[in-house]
Amino acid sequence: MDVVVEVGGWEHECCGEAIERDQLVDFSCIPYPDPDGRLRLIESHHGGLDVAADVQVAGRVTDIQVRCAGGAIPAVLRVPSGRELCGLEDGDDGHLVDPWTGEPVTTTSREFLVSVRPAAS
Repeated sequence: MDVVVEVGGWEHECCGEAIERDQLVDFSCIPYPDPDGRLRLIESHHGGLDVAADVQVAGRVTDIQVRCAGGAIPAVLRVPSGRELCGLEDGDDGHLVDPWTGEPVTTTSREFLVSVRPAAS
């Protein structure tokens, strides 16, 4: 069963690496319970100010979506690095691409949902 990790915000812009489909990842996450009781996992490089990033999610990336305004969550090929998203990386402007058509995905969102299939134990 895949685990969804939320990636984005200031922490990803600060020091987040690019994430691609089929890549092996090892995320440190902050668990965050929704009001409806569901547990959300938010990737963290620095840990929360008063909350530990103590949930590890390791495995292979199976899907990546970008969370857009209005609730749309189109699939994208990769999450650009934070430097790419901020326009600081030479050769890549942080653009988002549909994984099947290669067409650009136009959004200003920098919030991503990364599905990870944990390695078999």
